[in-house]
Amino acid sequence: MFDFDIGKFLSLFQYDPKAPMIFSSGLFLFLFTGFLLLYVPLSRNKKVCIIYVILFSYFFYYKSSGIYYLLLLVTTICDFLLAKEIYKSENTRKKVLLILSLSLNLGLLCYFKYTNFFYELWCDLSKAPFDPLNIFLPVGISFFTFQSMSYTIDIYRNQIKPVKQLLDYAFYVSFFPQLVAGPIVRAKDFLPQIERPLIITKEMFGTGIFLIITGLFKKAVISDYISVNFVDRIFDNPGLYSGIENLFGIYGYALQIYCDFSGYSDMAIGIALLLGFRFNINFDSPYKSATITEFWHRWHISLSSWLRDYLYISLGGNRKGKIRTYINLMITMLLGGLWHGASLRFICWGALHGIALAIHKLAMNIFPSLKPDGNRMKRISRILGILFTFHLVCFGWLFFRANSFHSAIEMINRIITSFHPEVFFQLIQGYPLVFALMGLGFILHFTPKSWENACMRSTISMPLYLKALSLVVVIIIVMQIKSSDIQPFIYFQF
Repeated sequence: MFDFDIGKFLSLFQYDPKAPMIFSSGLFLFLFTGFLLLYVPLSRNKKVCIIYVILFSYFFYYKSSGIYYLLLLVTTICDFLLAKEIYKSENTRKKVLLILSLSLNLGLLCYFKYTNFFYELWCDLSKAPFDPLNIFLPVGISFFTFQSMSYTIDIYRNQIKPVKQLLDYAFYVSFFPQLVAGPIVRAKDFLPQIERPLIITKEMFGTGIFLIITGLFKKAVISDYISVNFVDRIFDNPGLYSGIENLFGIYGYALQIYCDFSGYSDMAIGIALLLGFRFNINFDSPYKSATITEFWHRWHISLSSWLRDYLYISLGGNRKGKIRTYINLMITMLLGGLWHGASLRFICWGALHGIALAIHKLAMNIFPSLKPDGNRMKRISRILGILFTFHLVCFGWLFFRANSFHSAIEMINRIITSFHPEVFFQLIQGYPLVFALMGLGFILHFTPKSWENACMRSTISMPLYLKALSLVVVIIIVMQIKSSDIQPFIYFQF
């Protein structure tokens, strides 16, 4: 006889710090299916639908961060009220209110994310023992604080008007597809969609299914498998492996972080489309970039454009001379590195990209024929540019992923002094599925955009049962290949 354990069932709806809810989990797919069954009929009443989505979004965040969903609530209410006052105010009072809003958001972000970092620096300077404070980092706090700040800044700049209803703003800030790991959605792009009639076209539905399938495959098949079975082993003990194994560990991480984060973004954009909302693209085949500037036009576009519009331009951008432009680039990328994590490794990663961007900007000033995106390069020059840019980015990923500076230097030392190329074929034989997935991942990444668009159009034109069957097939593949433990998205920690 079937024995139903009500306690175990109810525990699925409680926060479990060891199993935060993520898009690639079976629980989310089950709950999202149930959510959609009610969403469709409720969508006829816009206000009821908004309340329904907000409640589900807060439940989703509760399953990711527990009681810290209250932070999201506090941020939402405070910025909603402050934005209305900013819009009505002028001159000094307007600026004071903006500073208050920014202080609230940055204060929360600094406390939860950087307190132990600055405390450790203080202990190092004062030669005192460091005992880290027990501070939990709420999932996605960097994303929803940046999103909320963009709203108040845009109102301060008179680029948008504040929403009239708190529910509309709560819907924007908490919308669950992008809540915990982006993309960072601008108010001026999203809020007008709330006011329009909710329409889900065949094109939106088919594109959403395609993006969910591709994102799920990237994350749960390619990224998770090569991470658990190869990349993590190399980075955890680089001294145990030859230089060529360390090198392919870095290549593996370059693919892992791309498939992990772009996979999340694909699923977020796809889920939003199924609900009738559009997000801007967040990744555009970044490893096809022939220059470092082009890379940042293609990688994590919502963050790079946010840093450009709200930090780089606010610092003066390129309007105050060449030297100031290079300084502004460095400051932007250093803070961008610090945004990714409270560690000197991330600052080093940001500095590397800042220096590279400044050098490329200097080269374009000296040689005006050079272009940021490299599209006007001759074919061979572009291929060489792609190879150089990819390895420069991989060098940065080494510091981004390594457990410590010592570990990163050890990996470099192994690559230089103990390369041993003769073990390459043994390496492939030892990790056949890892290298097959790595090869597949890079091949798919470098395929022409027209092929991807053709696959998307084919998915859109499929009958509903084939779309459902395709999704089921990918879920079965995920279940067959996934590890026993849930692998959170890498950007959950940011």
